[in-house]
Amino acid sequence: MKITVVGTGYVGLVTGTCLAETGNTVTCVDIDEKKVAKLKSGQITIFEPGLEKLFDRNIKEERLTFTTDLAEGIKEAGFFDNEWRMAK
Repeated sequence: MKITVVGTGYVGLVTGTCLAETGNTVTCVDIDEKKVAKLKSGQITIFEPGLEKLFDRNIKEERLTFTTDLAEGIKEAGFFDNEWRMAK
């Protein structure tokens, strides 16, 4: 499944990483260009025990990507917001 997560804070980044870990293709969208650049380069922006290993694996497997472009992020994907509602 292709999923979009809006926001890459504590909820969004953990959610996106875990959804990618279960085999989904996940695009995380955030308006913070500096944060997205760090994430794209493989630098995790929060601390959550165990997250870095999952993050690294899913970046490497190309199941986890990041963008600042919402239209690009939701193209052909389900959509999760940070209140856990699913829409299409």
